[in-house]
Amino acid sequence: MVTSVPRLVIAAPSSGSGKTTVATGLMAAFASRGLAVSPHKVGPDYIDPGYHALATGRVGRNLDACLCGAELIAPLFAHGARGCDLAVVEGVMGLYDGAAGQGELASTAHVAKLLRAPVVLVVDASSQSRSVAALVHGFASWDPEVRVAGVILNKVGSERHEDMLRDALDASGVPVLGVLRRAPQVDTPSRHLGLVPVAERHSDAVEAVAAMASQVREGCDLDALFALARSAPALSDAAWDAAEAVRVSPPPPLPVPDTLGPRPQTLVRPGRPRPQTPDGLKVIALAGGAAFTFSYAEHTELLAAAGAEVVTFDPLRDEQLPEGTAGLVIGGGFPEVYAPELSANEPLRKAVAELALSGAPVAAECAGLLYL
Repeated sequence: MVTSVPRLVIAAPSSGSGKTTVATGLMAAFASRGLAVSPHKVGPDYIDPGYHALATGRVGRNLDACLCGAELIAPLFAHGARGCDLAVVEGVMGLYDGAAGQGELASTAHVAKLLRAPVVLVVDASSQSRSVAALVHGFASWDPEVRVAGVILNKVGSERHEDMLRDALDASGVPVLGVLRRAPQVDTPSRHLGLVPVAERHSDAVEAVAAMASQVREGCDLDALFALARSAPALSDAAWDAAEAVRVSPPPPLPVPDTLGPRPQTLVRPGRPRPQTPDGLKVIALAGGAAFTFSYAEHTELLAAAGAEVVTFDPLRDEQLPEGTAGLVIGGGFPEVYAPELSANEPLRKAVAELALSGAPVAAECAGLLYL
């Protein structure tokens, strides 16, 4: 099956250049034109996709060549972008920054090559003028297989500053597709892992995304950017399919309670039949809400393909697990921000403990382990 979705990769020389502002603003600006925009993020980032989802009304998806393997990047992209008019892929760190000690693996450049997608370089021009041409030339010529096809200048101070930058770039062969002025109103608060998640500041995040879209509409040539996206060649990779993935790689059998570890046997209750919904589907409870915002859409899709009914609950508010819960998934997030509220929800903590002691499977990572 051929995938011919128009696509752009939004990259930068380094972190902090404005990739999220530009990528999210582009997604929202194109979506406001009535286009179905597929949002993607390079690497293992759970936070930026939340802003992408807000901008497009579609779930944000990750393209992580380190975690999933390079061979799955194009199929995962085709799966997420199916039926869309445009896909915007936000890069990670600097364009050529990959997995430590493994060359280009999982870098934005690597993913752009796997997707055969043109790259738009977002450059923080706040402290330079003519030097911008040397910077862009270096990034555009470093790897001939990476097509750096346009530049968006960010944090430009004035019209005179813009003129100086454009003059310098005239001879570079890389067109300027946008100029964004310094605009504090689009800045979003950050923590140690990046931006503060949308779920923690939803109303403010809506305003921030709207401001990003407005800035991009005013400063970028959307028609030229869409034309560039349409220049991406078709991909021949078949779209990833959760049902096929489950069929090809069946999950290992679940351990029986006696093999779970050295806990005193008196703490392990006798196994009992795991609850099921009336139609036979096992209910898998998935922690969500503001405290547990880190999850991949494909995780839920794989569970559903394996025969589960995935039901999201909020440990901050719900005092019981979803009815019929037979397994529990608690992913990452920032539970430390909500430690008093999570601790105060004693009925839910008791329900989680009882489920675990019954021998039901509990999958937790990062913040989920802190909660347990």
